[in-house]
Amino acid sequence: MQKGKETKPHIGIYGRRNNGKSSLINLLAGQNVAIVSDFAGTTTDPVKKSFEITGFGPVILVDTAGIDDEGELGQKRVEKTLQSINHIDLALLVVTSNTWGDYEEMLVNEFIKTDTPYLVVHNKSDIEPASSIFKEKLSGKRHSGFIDISCKSQTQPDELISLIKKAIPESSYRTPTLLGDLISYGDIVLLITPIDVEAPAGRLILPQVQAIRDVLDNDAVAVVLKEREVDAFLRKTQVKPALAITDSQIFVKADASIPRDIPLTSFSILLARLKGDFENYLKGTPKISELKDGDRVLLLESCNHHVSCDDIGRVKIPRWISNFTGKQLEYDVVAGLDALPRDIMEYSLVIQCGGCMITRKQLINRLRPAVEAGIPVTNYGMAIAYVQGIYQRAIAPFTANKESKADYL
Repeated sequence: MQKGKETKPHIGIYGRRNNGKSSLINLLAGQNVAIVSDFAGTTTDPVKKSFEITGFGPVILVDTAGIDDEGELGQKRVEKTLQSINHIDLALLVVTSNTWGDYEEMLVNEFIKTDTPYLVVHNKSDIEPASSIFKEKLSGKRHSGFIDISCKSQTQPDELISLIKKAIPESSYRTPTLLGDLISYGDIVLLITPIDVEAPAGRLILPQVQAIRDVLDNDAVAVVLKEREVDAFLRKTQVKPALAITDSQIFVKADASIPRDIPLTSFSILLARLKGDFENYLKGTPKISELKDGDRVLLLESCNHHVSCDDIGRVKIPRWISNFTGKQLEYDVVAGLDALPRDIMEYSLVIQCGGCMITRKQLINRLRPAVEAGIPVTNYGMAIAYVQGIYQRAIAPFTANKESKADYL
């Protein structure tokens, strides 16, 4: 679960040791993809497995260690099991022998805390089926469904798959539009995509590709060019784009090149609205001006990547913020979904990347501790726009109503 590189819906399998969690994964996958043993505790760290649900699509199944694991090492496994709940979209809570106790209550509390729907799967029904008393006991547990099965004798898990389809949040597999409410049929959208040392060889970065596809999906026209060609393109064609989108790193150049009557934003801010806690970003970004000497800033990257000498998160943003504030600040950078190097309360500001490589659920839960602690949060693109003096223009396409937007432009 550390890398978090899949944006497919994540389904976590939870329960006590030897309840048949791995057998359940094998049943769903229709093949032996998880190790099954009669010995409790065979599964250790959470393990992700890709799987295609017929009639639904690809998902990631997360096999976890038993919630009742013992010993010092066992407690570490339990901690990782609980941490994995932050990154899943649906949980399957596996129980057996009509047993429900503190372990199950612990998991349910975490599901509720992270707003994670869950199904109760009573396994090994060939040995002891679920009783009416047990089913009645579960009626007040706020679950999204119940099923009594035997992974050992079941060959077609159709009923369980049907329950999964009904319970999994639509937001986990249906990607909302990036631009659908900003552009109309036939609009021209200018996509400014610099090709620098951080650009991957021979291809565009994912947010740029997503934006191109979304423009096409909304029956508009995508014009893709580098920042050096913007002035010449506008002068020679006399085209007036309905919207211009730039890489955040060249906001200043784009702001100078794009006329004020053309809305301008960045790929990162588009992703911030799509996947991030946008309302809290709007509240948190201006707090950059309130940073003081000695404050510590946390930068959250959502993937592990090659770090260049002018890396956006590790070099450029810290430099820009320090220059803007004139303060002596400390910076921590955390890649992927790794644990934080220190308590969240030690930070005065959290800056999250666009999150193109993780799910919205993973990103929201990544920010949750800071939000709950009242620590300001912002996004790479919004922070860059703020310290470069073009924040209001960059967020205007998303925040201004028609009258105020007209006044601004």
